[in-house]
Amino acid sequence: MGMPESEEEWKKKLTPEQHRVLREKGTELPFTGKLLHNREKGAYQCAGCGADLFSSDTKFDSGTGWPSFSAPLSETAVECKEDLSHGMRRTEIRCARCKGHLGHVFDDGPKPAGKRYCINSAGLCFVKK
Repeated sequence: MGMPESEEEWKKKLTPEQHRVLREKGTELPFTGKLLHNREKGAYQCAGCGADLFSSDTKFDSGTGWPSFSAPLSETAVECKEDLSHGMRRTEIRCARCKGHLGHVFDDGPKPAGKRYCINSAGLCFVKK
């Protein structure tokens, strides 16, 4: 089955929480995500389309309450978009393939790149290596 084309198709494919995050740019409550404490080796994929987005090798505990990564799997896996909502200036991270909202990237991550990709668990699926 291909990628959903309409919002009705997305609603059928995704759970209500996945739809709220991926399609409506929602945010799960901190410290509630199912993948926050996952320490297994593997790949984190988009819950919407299955694209490989992040590796367990770049996951770290940021203490913020959301799964955090120092880098995406590749430069083309995710796309950045300016987000001026909620009276803040942030950089939204979306799946490059299906444009699903994943979270935001901040400049307070580990060296050398200094990036923290703060991602909602609801936007991800984990595939163990």
